[in-house]
Amino acid sequence: MNANFIDYVKVFCRSGKGGAGSAHLRREKYVPKGGPDGGDGGRGGHVLVQGNRNLWTLLHLRYTRHVIAGAGESGGRQQSTGAGGRDALIEVPLGTVMKDAETGAMIAEITRDGQQHILARGGRGGLGNTHFKSSTRQTPRYAQPGEPGEELQVIFELKVLADVGLVGFPNAGKSTLLSVVSAAKPEIADYPFTTLVPNLGMVAYRDNQSFVMADIPGIIEGAHQGRGLGHRFLRHIERNAMLLLMIPADSGDIAAELGILLDELRLYNPELLDKKRLLAISKCDLLDEEARQAMEITLHSLPGNPQWVMISAHSTQGISRLKDLLWQGMNEGGAHD
Repeated sequence: MNANFIDYVKVFCRSGKGGAGSAHLRREKYVPKGGPDGGDGGRGGHVLVQGNRNLWTLLHLRYTRHVIAGAGESGGRQQSTGAGGRDALIEVPLGTVMKDAETGAMIAEITRDGQQHILARGGRGGLGNTHFKSSTRQTPRYAQPGEPGEELQVIFELKVLADVGLVGFPNAGKSTLLSVVSAAKPEIADYPFTTLVPNLGMVAYRDNQSFVMADIPGIIEGAHQGRGLGHRFLRHIERNAMLLLMIPADSGDIAAELGILLDELRLYNPELLDKKRLLAISKCDLLDEEARQAMEITLHSLPGNPQWVMISAHSTQGISRLKDLLWQGMNEGGAHD
C-alpha cells in the first residue's frame, strides 16, 4: 500500500478550558472597601473543521495525532473579561466525513468549500464575582472556575465527490477514457492510492457545461470483504450521482463480469444499486463488423436490460453519445445539481 495516499486518519481533539472568573475586590486610594469588580473568564478555543476545495487528500493530517485548542484567560480587575482561547482549525477536502472513534456515530460531513463545523466546543469562561453581588452579599469573594474543554477521538474519512464514478476491473480502460473525455486542460487531482492512481477529471460538455468524473482504482471480486482495495475503493463510489460500469470488449464473459461488479456493489451497500448507471463496452475498436454484431446481440440479452453504449477511447467512437447519456442520466429527476 502506498503510504502517500491517505483517506482515513484518526485524530485526538481537545478544546480549550474556559478561563476562571476573577474574585477581585475594588481597591483604590479613596475607596478602601470597594465592591467586587472581577471580570469573567474568556471562552476556551474550539476545535473546528473546515472544507477546502483545494485539498484532495487527508495526507496533510497523516502525522497530526493531536489537535489542541488554546485555553481562555482568567478575568481581571475592573470587570475586564479574559481573552478567548485560540481556536484550532482543521482543513479537509470536500467529501470528508467525521465520526466519533469510540461510538462510530457520524459527527458531520463537509461537502462545501468554507463549510465549518465545531468538533469540540471550548469551555465557557467562569463568571466573575460581580455577578454574585446582591443586597445581602455586598462583597462576594468567590467566582466561577472556567468549564473544562471537550475531548474526543475523531475519525476522518474521505469519500470522493464526483458526478460520475467509473466502476470496472483494472483492465477496463477507465484511465484512458478519462484522459480522452476530460477537457483540454482537465482539472485533475491525482494521488497514489496503491500503485493505482484515482483521478478526478472535469469533462467538458455542450454549451460550456461540465461534470466531474472520478476514475477510481479497479474493483476486484471480493472487494466488499476488504480484498485488494476493498472498502477503501467502494467508499468513494457512495457519493457519485451516477455510475459508469466499464467492461472491455475483449472480456471473456460480459454477463458474468457485469454480475460480479453489481454483486460487489450490492454486498458492500445495497443502496449503491439505486444509483443510475450506464454500461460502457470499451475498446470497441478491436472488434470487426461480425464481432460487433455478435456483441450487440449479447448486450441486448443481458439480464435486467441495462442501458449500454459501445465506445473506444482510442478512436473516440461513441464518446459523444456516452457524454449525452451520462448528462441525461444525471439530470433526470434531480439526480444532478
